[in-house]
Amino acid sequence: MKAFVLEKYGKDGVRAADVPEPTIQDRDVLVKVSAASINPLDKMVRNGEFKQLLKYKPPFVLGHDVAGVVTRVGSAVHGLEVGDEVYARPRDLRIGGFAEFIAIDMDDVAPKPASLTLHEAAAVPLVALAAWQILVDRAHVRPGQKVLIHAGAGGLGSTAIQLAKHLGATVATTTSTDTEKLVSSLGADIVVDYTKEDFSKMLSGYDLVVDSVGGANLEKSLTVLKPGGLAISVVGPPDPGFAKQLGAPSFMGLVMSMLSRKVRKQAKALGVRYQFFFMQANGSQLRKLGALYDSGKLHPVIDSTFPFDQTVEAMAYVEEGRTKAGKVVVSMVPDND
Repeated sequence: MKAFVLEKYGKDGVRAADVPEPTIQDRDVLVKVSAASINPLDKMVRNGEFKQLLKYKPPFVLGHDVAGVVTRVGSAVHGLEVGDEVYARPRDLRIGGFAEFIAIDMDDVAPKPASLTLHEAAAVPLVALAAWQILVDRAHVRPGQKVLIHAGAGGLGSTAIQLAKHLGATVATTTSTDTEKLVSSLGADIVVDYTKEDFSKMLSGYDLVVDSVGGANLEKSLTVLKPGGLAISVVGPPDPGFAKQLGAPSFMGLVMSMLSRKVRKQAKALGVRYQFFFMQANGSQLRKLGALYDSGKLHPVIDSTFPFDQTVEAMAYVEEGRTKAGKVVVSMVPDND
């Protein structure tokens, strides 16, 4: 089958290749891929940023989001059948969406939302799971709370705005001039144009900040939180909880502690909290999220679509910051599926 394989870590390490079709284990489903989507995590894995924690062994197929049709099921699989349209974020060490077929553990798979095409569904799993796990599992967002979501026009931001509003929060977001109307249409109550305004001088008393920018932006975010408030970053620095989540050796926890020491010290001085977030595959949560898409509470935001043979170009498009809003999809078939 055709696939895009990471042969070596680094920017030039990905190439198109013919590889064997994956074999399935008892709990796996084999999915014929209709579409996949690009995530910043693809670049991070390609560059080896997590290679001390996620022990991928090149060559392997990249791709963290997938939608397609089940073509085979393992002997222990239940609730999924050949012919089902599904979507998934395969678990770490079993990624591989940039291929014609992928074998996925049944616990990571969910039926595609009926209201979405396969092309649209491919844009959903990673960012929707991240939004759910941040807002529901970690922060326990409740009606009336105030949430700041940075980069509101991005894949995660556009999803998190919608979910936070569904949960009853008052939502502020940062974005550029070109996408102010978009984020307002998604439900943002307060829109800060970061090209003209400093959010840290405009906002205060927030319960939660969701940061996907990092650096100075994260440090300023701590100042808009109310006492006891929480800043969660998806770009780091990683904290000891991340090493624990991955079951890494204890010395990695010490390394993560050192990497995040500065921001955790700043947070403590302000009476607030900081956590790093790394999402996990979860098919049951995708089923819950699918119901929200089908009810109209959530909808995907798609920037552009590339044909499968231009997967490397699609990755470069995202990496170079050319995305205007939402996700970039790589499609095996025309997007009128």
